[in-house]
Amino acid sequence: MSSVNFMDKLLDGAEVEWKALGEVAKKISSGGTPRTGVPEYYGGDIPWLRTQEVDFGEIWDTGVKITEAGLKNSSANWIPENCVIVAMYGATVGKIGINKIPMTTNQACANIQLNENVANYRYVFHFLSSQYEHIKSLGAGSQTNINAGVVKKLQIPIPCPENPKKSLEIQAEIVRILDAFTELTAELTAELTAELTARKKQYNYYRDQLLSFEEGEVEWKTLGEVANVQRGASPRPIAKYITDDEDGVPWIKIGDTSPGSKYVNSTAQKVTLEGSRKSRILNAGDFILSNSMSFGRPYILGISGAIHDGWASISGYRKKLNSDYLYHYLSSNNVQNYWAGKINSGSVSNLNADIIKTLPIPIPDLSEQERIASVLDKFDALTNSITEGLPREIALRQKQYEYYRDLLLSFKGAADAK
Repeated sequence: MSSVNFMDKLLDGAEVEWKALGEVAKKISSGGTPRTGVPEYYGGDIPWLRTQEVDFGEIWDTGVKITEAGLKNSSANWIPENCVIVAMYGATVGKIGINKIPMTTNQACANIQLNENVANYRYVFHFLSSQYEHIKSLGAGSQTNINAGVVKKLQIPIPCPENPKKSLEIQAEIVRILDAFTELTAELTAELTAELTARKKQYNYYRDQLLSFEEGEVEWKTLGEVANVQRGASPRPIAKYITDDEDGVPWIKIGDTSPGSKYVNSTAQKVTLEGSRKSRILNAGDFILSNSMSFGRPYILGISGAIHDGWASISGYRKKLNSDYLYHYLSSNNVQNYWAGKINSGSVSNLNADIIKTLPIPIPDLSEQERIASVLDKFDALTNSITEGLPREIALRQKQYEYYRDLLLSFKGAADAK
């Protein structure tokens, strides 16, 4: 698609006039927050939008509901459906959304009720989405906040302003094209997500089948009998030992793991040699399990490094256990249920080393462990390839949408209008 040829044909010689958003809106308002700590203000049936729920899409529901009392005793107000909403505060500043049901919002939302005789709300949505970085740059203060006054001054290109009917037809055609790309992305996401769910179920089924043994079929030991299970340790204060030195020791944190990944191959930070001596040093091939978040999710270390006290470690298992076999076993539903049963017993609040040591482990001979692991690795690899492919494909479709959006919305005078 050539932006020049397409837009020339679409505009058919018509001019484009840049107007302030306040000129093409019936009303631009912000909301309010009922006083927290007053139970009768929350838990009602009135949708109440927060900016973390504004993310370049349609909004059909809210995570928090308020009551009539909360509405009356705050600055929150009802807004009609199909307002264009701009997040004004903090991490979400500049993000755009459309409410598809009547709702209320907090004060961090700028709610734009457009004059439908001048501007198509979805046209404005797509255009403001294209201006995300620019809108963010208008923020002030440590959180780069903007306000309703800034939003009212944002410039919108209105094609053929002297002929409202033709103007809305042009806007509608631009919306039709951009909505088509949005729909294609949604369809692809749904298709890949369904495929991923099916593969995960298949992997889980075969894993649980291959790791189920009849009584007397294999040797059983507790994990503590065949491996060294220990809790990590943190040097304190940790900030004293963080270093950028090349000779520093990798400092392995929860944030260094990736959902769906089998290995930890890199870290964001390092600690000094002195700090590592006050911690727990592990070698590549050892296991770590979170003992306080995502209880029991296993990872194999692809690097040597130091772990903090939020981890438990498993090492010294290689005489009896194949690492891939142990990974799949620790990932199984039976083991995850075992951890959950121990933690939910009421006597403990985390997955400590003493609990981990009690885990019963089936130990077929090493060749059989390798065979089982090989079969499960294939399913795991397929699942992970789809997992990795999902965000990649979505990102490609998003780039395609943004490319055509920028072509369609690149009107003359854009730089001056900003």
